[in-house]
Amino acid sequence: MWSMGSLSGADNHKVIFLWIVLIALFVYSYRNARLLNALLLGDQQAEYLGIRLKPFKRSLIIFCALGVSTAISMAGMIGFVGLIVPHISRFFVGADHKKLLPLTFLLGALLLIVADIISRIIIIPSELPIGIVMAFIGAPFFLYLLIQSKGSA
Repeated sequence: MWSMGSLSGADNHKVIFLWIVLIALFVYSYRNARLLNALLLGDQQAEYLGIRLKPFKRSLIIFCALGVSTAISMAGMIGFVGLIVPHISRFFVGADHKKLLPLTFLLGALLLIVADIISRIIIIPSELPIGIVMAFIGAPFFLYLLIQSKGSA
């Protein structure tokens, strides 16, 4: 079950720990939204703007690894959330990370809740792994992104 993801093992201690990590990640990413926007221009242009790339990228990798490892250790590997949600959020608010990050956090949580509800009710009394539900949602979206990128290249 862990390899396909499940939220059924959630308890108060895990949820509190996840909230602490989530708040730390949100504060870090929101505070560095301007730097993330500068990275969209490319490394050279970001350096011209005075950003010290090496330490920033190092801290960015550490915080990303913290978030991913915490989520996977608690819920298993739930694919496609990180692929689908940022693109949907970018469609609504553009590429500005000050707006993009909060919306991505909220839409990611909403998508995961919807997938969890579907996984719990689709084959009652059993529970379908969330990873399967997310694959049904994410695979067509991934194919759409591939077709879009191939058409623009």
